[in-house]
Amino acid sequence: MNTKINSIVTICLFTMTAFNGMAQSSIKQKPIIQTKYTADPAPMVHNDTVFLYTSHDEDDAKGFKMKDWLLYTSTDMVNWTEHGVVASLKDFSWVKPDNGAWAIQCIERNGKFYLYAPMHGQGIGVLVSDSPYGPFKDPLGKRLIEDNHIWNDIDPSPIIDDDGQAYLYWGNPDVYYIKLNKDMISTSGEIVKVPTKPKNYQEGPWIYKRQGNYYLSYASTCCPEGIGYAMSTTPTGPWEYKGMVVEASEKTRGNHPGIIDYKGKSYVFGHSYDLLKRETSTFYERRSVDMDEIIYNADGTIKTLSYWSVDGPKAVGTINPFKRVEAETMAWSEGVKSDKNDKTGVFVNQIDNNDYIEVQAVDFNKGAKSFQVSAASTTGGKIEIHLDTKEGELLGVCDIKSTGDLNTWKEFKTKVKKITGVHNVVFVFKGDGASLFNLDWWMFK
Repeated sequence: MNTKINSIVTICLFTMTAFNGMAQSSIKQKPIIQTKYTADPAPMVHNDTVFLYTSHDEDDAKGFKMKDWLLYTSTDMVNWTEHGVVASLKDFSWVKPDNGAWAIQCIERNGKFYLYAPMHGQGIGVLVSDSPYGPFKDPLGKRLIEDNHIWNDIDPSPIIDDDGQAYLYWGNPDVYYIKLNKDMISTSGEIVKVPTKPKNYQEGPWIYKRQGNYYLSYASTCCPEGIGYAMSTTPTGPWEYKGMVVEASEKTRGNHPGIIDYKGKSYVFGHSYDLLKRETSTFYERRSVDMDEIIYNADGTIKTLSYWSVDGPKAVGTINPFKRVEAETMAWSEGVKSDKNDKTGVFVNQIDNNDYIEVQAVDFNKGAKSFQVSAASTTGGKIEIHLDTKEGELLGVCDIKSTGDLNTWKEFKTKVKKITGVHNVVFVFKGDGASLFNLDWWMFK
């Protein structure tokens, strides 16, 4: 058995032990995406919006079953809007499309967006789009990185330095980099293997520059894995280990960092199995993205988090309820899933009795008196509108009548108690049977 396989077996054995020893009711953390299993978060700030690209564990995955990548956006860091599949293995004509869509990262240059994607065992490719939402196209029709260690070529992370020179980092168990040309789809020079990789480096490098310092964060220690980081005065090292961003503990297992600054605060993204553990004590490769605020010390080092906090960060923006809000915009949900079609785009589905969606930091300003929603339903049901919490004040109930089927959409309205100020809003769903209705959007007036 080679070293890599041995390591994977060790991780799996540790993770299964952790699962078997942890009661489902003890999981209090709330991953930021609940309607799908997501991993390998890659946040990018563009035009005052955070674009979060993720890998995607299928709902029936036992081991790694990953075929496409997803996109979410936020302007407040608590509510995330799903945009569905942004790219997939099928976008690469030279790739077997059955599995292996591992950790991606997107970067903008000169009005174009470059999505660096590893196909496990098949190499690293690049996709290009005129929009961060896609569609992304393969400009090369072949691998971007050609070398003799293709199985190690995962987790690409690009950076553009202040002088315009771009670099691409990647790798497990070693860390590599190469210079990217200005076109961002070709390279110059040789692949460099970092001669002394940072302490406890495993995989998932995330390179960035902040206030004159270069940072290389990564999945650190094994096993379990937390998020560690090193610093340098140049984009190519040498890298000096500085500590942990998120401590390794019995809760963490595998990890993958993404770190950004946004609206005056700093955030680290990673992933966990906490959503899965709410549902079962059986271990599967079904991960969920987490995120928390981090604090930098005066010398540029980062204060360590013991784990993801229970409540997560506070909102740095608000939702305007007087404009159409997509139903797939949420801070937390239980029970519901999401889907996408050509008519409505992404919508919320698989809504059963007592499922709910929570939207945080909704600014009702001087008042709202009515509510309307676009829904499709076979059986019908009700939407209870609660203030602040699931058990909070009942503002009103919207009756959803049958529209004939789950693909026929109609608008439904109801009066609500006058609401002012900024509140959380929780939509609690009631009705008999399964799949009561689908939701496309909502708004208040």
